[in-house]
Formats: sequence, structure tokens, C-alpha cells
Amino acid sequence: MFLFAGLGNPGAKYAHNRHNIGFMAVDEIVRRHSFSPWRKKFQSEMSEGTLAGEKVLVLKPQTYMNESGRAVGEAVRFHNIPLSQVYVFYDELDLDPGKLRVKTGGGAAGHNGIRSISAHIGPDYKRVRLGIGHPGVKELVQLHVLGDFAKQDREWLKLLLESVADNAAMLAEGQDEKYQSKVHLAVYPPRPNAPRKPE
Repeated sequence: MFLFAGLGNPGAKYAHNRHNIGFMAVDEIVRRHSFSPWRKKFQSEMSEGTLAGEKVLVLKPQTYMNESGRAVGEAVRFHNIPLSQVYVFYDELDLDPGKLRVKTGGGAAGHNGIRSISAHIGPDYKRVRLGIGHPGVKELVQLHVLGDFAKQDREWLKLLLESVADNAAMLAEGQDEKYQSKVHLAVYPPRPNAPRKPE
């Protein structure tokens, strides 16, 4: 069994925040792959389905971001899910908007949701880092993260979420690098070579 946890804050006022891109990503996975309706379990909204023949449990912790580990830890322990099969989707300031990176383990880099999860289950789970860009100065970080996506973000955000969901079966197959490449190409397709000028 796999666990896909999307991070965010519950409630309508946070729904479109950059900090909630993890919720948005798993919402799209559930929708596109016809997973079960959301229900309440493990201090979360939970849905279940199958990807690449593997059972996948999807969580949106309702504990608020800073306590995400309480919900994720409860589900991991209850189902005895190996950390190599736990994927956490969340916002990453240090990646350009629309970029995605998958990595195993590491520090929290100032992300309180990740810090909480590592405190509850240890650091060796998979992180699906979804780039939201950096506002440029530290003082603006909180406003940026807890601000809504801007109009000009809509195009790349739509492409990113669709590709994150469309290719999600690759994660259940353990093809993290291929998944990363597929998503990248969907959001940043290669430009056709400009025609050569006659010499």
C-alpha cells in the first residue's frame, strides 16, 4: 500500500493559497483516477484507489499545516506503510513556479509541515516538492506562501496539477525520476528549434 499525503490548511479561506498546492495536487489525483469519495479518518480527509495495480491511500490532513505529522503518522502506523511508499506533496519556495522535484529524505528547509511529519515518522519518506517560487526577500515569504495564486499563475498551475495527476501511476511503480521528467516536459515543453537563416 502507498500513502500520498497532500499538505495544506483546511478551510475555504486557505483553499487557493500557494501553501495549499499539496491539497490541490492530491485533489487532482483523486479526481482524475476516480478514487473513492473523501471521508474523515486519521484526522484527515481520506480517499482510496488504485494506481498501477497498487492500493493508494490519499490524505489531506485537517490538523493545519504545522501538525501534519499527527495525521500522517497515524495512517502510517495503522497500515504499517513503509516510508519508501509514503509520498508527501507540498509547496517549495526554492523551486521556480511549476518545477517539480522528487527526493527521499533530507531536512525540512523551514517547511513546518515537513518538520512535523519527520518528527512523527522519521525523515526517510519521499517528498514531491512543487515549486511556487520565492518572493525575493525573506520578509515577504509568509505573505507569499499564505497568499492566493495570482491570475498569471493559472496557466502553469493547471499544467502542473494535470501532469502530477496524469502520471501518478509512475510513483506507484517506483519510477520517481521518470515521473519528474514527464511532469517537467508537460509544464516546460521543449521549444522547437528556430529555423536556420540561409547563409
